[in-house]
Amino acid sequence: MVETILVANRGEIAVRVLRAIAEAGLRGVAVFTEIDRRALHLAHADEAYLVDSYLNPESILAAARLAGAGALHPGYGFLSENASFAALCAEAGVLFIGPPAEAIRSLGSKTAAREVAIAAGAPVVPGSEGAVGSFSEARRVASAIGYPVLIKAAAGGGGKGMRLVEKENELESALRDASSEAERSFRSGEVYIEKALIHPRHIEIQIFGDNHGHLIHLGERECSIQRRHQKVIEECPSPLVALYPEMREAMGEAALKIARAAGYTNAGTAEFLVDGDRNFYFLEMNTRLQVEHPVTELVTSTDLVHMQLEAAFGAELQLRQSDVSWRGAAIQCRLYAEDPANQYFPSPGRIDRLRMPSGPGIRLDNGVYEGWTVPMEYDPLLAKLCVWAQDRPRAIARMQRALRETEILGIANNVAFFRQLLIDERFRSGDIHTRFLNDFVYRPDTTLSEAELDAVIAVLAASEPAAELAIPAARSNWSRR
Repeated sequence: MVETILVANRGEIAVRVLRAIAEAGLRGVAVFTEIDRRALHLAHADEAYLVDSYLNPESILAAARLAGAGALHPGYGFLSENASFAALCAEAGVLFIGPPAEAIRSLGSKTAAREVAIAAGAPVVPGSEGAVGSFSEARRVASAIGYPVLIKAAAGGGGKGMRLVEKENELESALRDASSEAERSFRSGEVYIEKALIHPRHIEIQIFGDNHGHLIHLGERECSIQRRHQKVIEECPSPLVALYPEMREAMGEAALKIARAAGYTNAGTAEFLVDGDRNFYFLEMNTRLQVEHPVTELVTSTDLVHMQLEAAFGAELQLRQSDVSWRGAAIQCRLYAEDPANQYFPSPGRIDRLRMPSGPGIRLDNGVYEGWTVPMEYDPLLAKLCVWAQDRPRAIARMQRALRETEILGIANNVAFFRQLLIDERFRSGDIHTRFLNDFVYRPDTTLSEAELDAVIAVLAASEPAAELAIPAARSNWSRR
């Protein structure tokens, strides 16, 4: 009987969810802070209410009451993985569109999720059994599993509250810094320790469950291209799993075991690390919609947000595991207001010109517009540029074409960085890992070499033969903007 849904988020994910709400014939309500009075997501809402913070449950629920919203979609980040907030929604009679509070509590904390995974028989990265409470305990755990180790926030993600420690004399300061950052980011300073695998791949499994006992997985996403432990490119399928398709079934079953053990429903993602011998280890569960969900939607022909709405309203999941199929390849580039030449430092400011791509196989989840001032207070994600094609080489070619059509002026951004990355031979061959960007040399404001230009033309011509006609012009005009 819900007619109005409040979206407790901002930016591109708020736009994405509000569009789905409109398509479902329901009223969408936005919230905004003073900083976001001119934000794009407000234009997609039927109503909008001022809140003091996207992290204040009382303010968000007060807006829901004023709007008469019977349901709330949390998006990702902010309060999306907060079990207490999900419980508060239930107490207030507002349907939380996501997993139940108990499942978030079981899996939202990385330390609790490890315990669930171990009990379910899923492989985990060696590490502390729970949060480490002191330096002496941290030193004991790190010595037992061996350096290098990772210190990680128990309550969050996105690379915040995470530190790589290669030697014991680095441990104490890293522990202090990670805990402090975790407290600022997630209001919890709890951290735990796990073994740092050397050059692993980061591969995750999308799961989905209804309230009638049906639980499926929708395959994997490759998320190994990261900076500061945060993903910047995602793919479906994984180039590795494409070579060894039996991995999809094995990782999918491990993800479902963990989800079943926690009584999971709605959308979620089990993240794994994969070593050089193709052994995979459960890392964490994201109890929400992922930033990178569009690549799964493009390859499986599903709509995860509509599925979230339907499951929350009590509908039975129409898909069974045998119905899920994977077709073609999809790639997503996260377009950020940041400077890749300056350690990816955020670049807030006014967007003076914005030109975005279109055409066959292009999907753009956008959160900004020309003239918008990107604030320094929030994550600098501008948009998610996604492409689909029949296979990975053609998807790379299509993304390269899309990036050539993209122009963002007025602020530093990573469009030219992606143009360079997608012609890197190691990336094109699928030889990637989580520290790939540590060795990748980005050269801003340079002209392509003859060999690099040949690589661009080869990539483009793979799916766009007409591009060969433009070779003379490309050779004289191409430059990285």
